[in-house]
Amino acid sequence: MTATRTEKKKKSDSSPNGAPQGGDQALNMELLRSMLLQRRFEERCAEAYALAKIGGFCHLYIGQEAVSTGTMSLLRPDDYVITTYRDHGPALARGMPPRAVMAELFGRQDGCSRGKGGSMHLFDTNTNFLGGHGIVGAHVPLATGVGFAIKYRGGDQVIVCFMGESVVNTGAFHEALNMAGLWKLPCVFIIENNRYGMGTSIERSTAITELYKHGQAFGIPGEQVDGLVVLAVRTAGEKAVEHAKSGQGPYILEMQTYRYRGHSMSDPAKYRTKEEVDKYRTERDPIDHVRKLMLDGKMIDEAALKTIDGEIRKTVNDAAEFAQHSPEPDPSELWTDVLAEA
Repeated sequence: MTATRTEKKKKSDSSPNGAPQGGDQALNMELLRSMLLQRRFEERCAEAYALAKIGGFCHLYIGQEAVSTGTMSLLRPDDYVITTYRDHGPALARGMPPRAVMAELFGRQDGCSRGKGGSMHLFDTNTNFLGGHGIVGAHVPLATGVGFAIKYRGGDQVIVCFMGESVVNTGAFHEALNMAGLWKLPCVFIIENNRYGMGTSIERSTAITELYKHGQAFGIPGEQVDGLVVLAVRTAGEKAVEHAKSGQGPYILEMQTYRYRGHSMSDPAKYRTKEEVDKYRTERDPIDHVRKLMLDGKMIDEAALKTIDGEIRKTVNDAAEFAQHSPEPDPSELWTDVLAEA
């Protein structure tokens, strides 16, 4: 998603008390398109992986689209974003071209990281998307460093750092939050709590399961958010971004969300029941929520929804075709982007 609606405040999607209302047709259309693009893109990735077009690890974002979409819709082009290895959705939501993302997954020269990063290491300076990081929790200190750079230079941007719920159990998370809280850095830490760290439920791994409270030791406020409702994400995200940009320091948002697929493509997800997954799919799907909101509000009809879906499928098919025909990196690329000239 591009930042087309974020140059000035938009409060039309909230009531006076902050509850999401969803009366803005143009906004809902933008959010729906972003989430649909991520969903269809990831579905195509699953097909490509099964055909061995994508190698290595591959972590799909299906089910969590409301978190990335709602958050990115609030950011300016000069704000920064950093995330984990489950990065396809956030990259697309931030505005990275689907062709460049798909080509990277295929390991091709036209990929955003020139085919050398793959699924877990998407990167794009044009959108200030700073990765895609494969080590659990290791990117949180990087986010704090970006926040320090923003403040040191006197900027008014924010760094948004996405992470999975298991990150709160790493030392890097707590050390980074300590520094961010101490120096009141413009960081928004978003914990995407999909309930399972790989195959371990949060109740079995984390003593304090209200994850936003982990910031209290460092004086960092936070809150839980229904991460399956994109307008709720926007409402909470707007508050967090304004808090960070106003000089008050970091903010934590615990987005309660759910992934439909396994942790990665090699995970059969036998640690949860089919009934649990089906319940989320049928009752809590974030895309269905916006579709229903728009249909009930007479903002769109079924025929128009099918047209939009068809357009997005064409975009994704085009990205896959482009990736398939993009050349593989030349062997000499092994020696590029290794060291920075100083």
